[in-house]
Amino acid sequence: MITDPAYEVSPWSLRELELNLDLLPQSESVFALSNGHIGWRGNLDEGEPNGLPGTYLNGLHELHPLPYAEAGYGYPESGQTVINVTNGKLIRLLVDDEPFDLRYGTVRSHVRELDLRAGVLRRECEWVSPAGRAVRVRSTRMVSFRQRAVAAIAYEVEPLDGEVRLVVQSELAANEEVPHSPGDPRVSAALSSPLQSEEHGAAGTRLRLVHSTTRSRLRVAVAADHRVEGPAGTTQVSADSADDVSRLTVTSVVGAGQALRLEKFVAYGWSATRSLPALRDQADAALVGARDTGWKGLLDQQRAYMDDFWERADVEVDGDTEIQQAVRFALFHVLQVGARAEERALPAKGLTGSGYDGHTFWDAETFVLPLLTYTSPRAAAEVLRWRRNTLPTAKERARQLGLAGAAFPWRTINGEEASGYWPAGTAAFHVNADIADAVVRYVAVTGDEAFERDTGLELLVETARLWRSLGHHDHAGAFHIDGVTGPDEYSAISDDNAYTNLMAQANLEAAADAAERHPRHAAEFGVTDEETAAWRDAAAAMTLPFDDGLGVHEQSAGYTRHQVWDFAGTPEDHYPLMLHYPYFDLYRKQVVKQADLVLAMYLRGDAFTLEQKARNFAYYEPLTVRDSSLSAYCQSVLAAEVGHLQLAYDYLGESAMIDLEDLENNARDGLHIAALAGTWTALVAGLGGMRLFDGGRLRFAPRLPETLSRISFRLLFRGRRLRVEVGRNTATYTLAAGEPLQLVHYGVEFTLTTDKPAEHDLPTPEHRPPPAQPPGRAPLRRPQHPK
Repeated sequence: MITDPAYEVSPWSLRELELNLDLLPQSESVFALSNGHIGWRGNLDEGEPNGLPGTYLNGLHELHPLPYAEAGYGYPESGQTVINVTNGKLIRLLVDDEPFDLRYGTVRSHVRELDLRAGVLRRECEWVSPAGRAVRVRSTRMVSFRQRAVAAIAYEVEPLDGEVRLVVQSELAANEEVPHSPGDPRVSAALSSPLQSEEHGAAGTRLRLVHSTTRSRLRVAVAADHRVEGPAGTTQVSADSADDVSRLTVTSVVGAGQALRLEKFVAYGWSATRSLPALRDQADAALVGARDTGWKGLLDQQRAYMDDFWERADVEVDGDTEIQQAVRFALFHVLQVGARAEERALPAKGLTGSGYDGHTFWDAETFVLPLLTYTSPRAAAEVLRWRRNTLPTAKERARQLGLAGAAFPWRTINGEEASGYWPAGTAAFHVNADIADAVVRYVAVTGDEAFERDTGLELLVETARLWRSLGHHDHAGAFHIDGVTGPDEYSAISDDNAYTNLMAQANLEAAADAAERHPRHAAEFGVTDEETAAWRDAAAAMTLPFDDGLGVHEQSAGYTRHQVWDFAGTPEDHYPLMLHYPYFDLYRKQVVKQADLVLAMYLRGDAFTLEQKARNFAYYEPLTVRDSSLSAYCQSVLAAEVGHLQLAYDYLGESAMIDLEDLENNARDGLHIAALAGTWTALVAGLGGMRLFDGGRLRFAPRLPETLSRISFRLLFRGRRLRVEVGRNTATYTLAAGEPLQLVHYGVEFTLTTDKPAEHDLPTPEHRPPPAQPPGRAPLRRPQHPK
């Protein structure tokens, strides 16, 4: 029986104390390194054995056809899939002519450590070959945050029982064999040898490969250089290359107390437009910069970058060491996906695996960008600039659908819709409002008026135009948005989805406000006073369904009249439901895949009273099965707000441990970046009670479950560095840098300065009887005294 991977619980690192070959795919995701541009899965240095070879460049993809049994107007014609590009991680080792392969011989020890402060992956292994020769292998791997195109490895081999002949082969390898899902042969066919060789070379210690894709017509250049240290007689035997491999071979006879060390610098570049010579030169130039910096210099740069990040973003948790480790693990991986993406999308799996075909969804704006906005705002701005860059495609999609403005894709890599299932794809128009919400949040948190004028305004205008053309006023003047799919994908094509309507309402109001702040720029987009008035009219008349008999808001019009799903008759092994029941049945029942109205109560909390939130939460909790990793964090936030602190803590644990304990049995395909970001939100917005309100002010209403004695978190807000510490009875607010700041604590406004912290008492929390969940779907209860 395969058990979950075992990681040592430590506040600043993730250590795997033994290697379980059956769990390699999961650990490869967990130990993945990225900077938002380059992604290296945590494959073993020697390449084999592996679960899923993975080297990714953000945005580099191949196209494949999307044929339909019954074609329809507006269906996407091709899909996009991330591809495994040239692998620069490979370093193979022979020990007295025997391959260093952990499937053979004896592994005395094997430790891998993801160092969250240094931003590197370390490995140390003691291995005895089948012939009885023992060696110790140490490696340190990094993907540079400072030098966007660069990754590097230091690899060292030491004999443990006398002199041994070592041969090290450092490679660049393209078109590695990767497993394909048998469920979609079209994708497998498209991705069989996806890279076509254009140039290869090897000279001295330098390696290079240049390839291009067939359908998407993208070009990628990879170059590597090396420094070798070893005993006298260590020689470079050969440097050779072919279409798909470029290899440096080093040999040395190494005695006791000696070591053979290889430092490998790898540079990547890709483009849809640059010529082969230009791209080759780009990779070579990045490589020269890396070699000039040197291995130690790269490590120092990485540590300095991480020190600055933790200074502005760290979260401390006293009372649960697992959650402490998990939230820092989450912060690190979210930083990795966004740090140097630079006008590229944020894939749902980051660059940790090929899950979801490498697509970005609304996850990016709704779940990931809040964290980045408060901790790495430049990264958040770059993602929104990518959305702005794809506006022409989104506007064309809207015209194809007979709508005004822009219709952003449900899932995509290059900006084109890639979902072939329109009820969950095309109809999920709320992605427009999610993008607008991210724009509004970014501007409010940073005060970046230039961004609003030059980037945000156009996004707000074109998304607002979509809502005004998609919705309509009825005979009584009420505004409705019909036939859409909200966040709950078990309830498609519904009228007046509450989440969609409320987020569209905020979108319309924000667009009108921004157009009035920037009238000259708005006029360039053809915005008139009549148009902004129409947006405000639609927002003011927006329908919010409510069931008077039950006293709760409806997820969509008529939702509470649907038959409740037969939870008692559903076997536990039939979850997730979408894999065992037809969507036809799911769509017409009261069963919630992932929080929908509950998410609306968090993001649009101003539209509900506290009592309404409590009643709504109690109604929808027994209907929510959480067949999605996106649900637990916002259920945690609302549970905390309405007084279910233990339940909030339990949901926090589920979000935090989603990948470390592989709770959904699919971490092999990559990490759940949105759920990891949700861990931060569950702590900061849930237990920390932080809300952004009133055009850009922060208020706090913190509360802790019994198990936790203290949490603290840091964030950036309008050029200031803020630290909030929550104890059992008090909350302390500290302004580390910046001008005085107006904050609100439990409704009491106060001014915070750098002169001294402000301490405020916490009221006694109100506890309500916790609602039930569907049978077998309650979150795992966090222990009262976690290890």
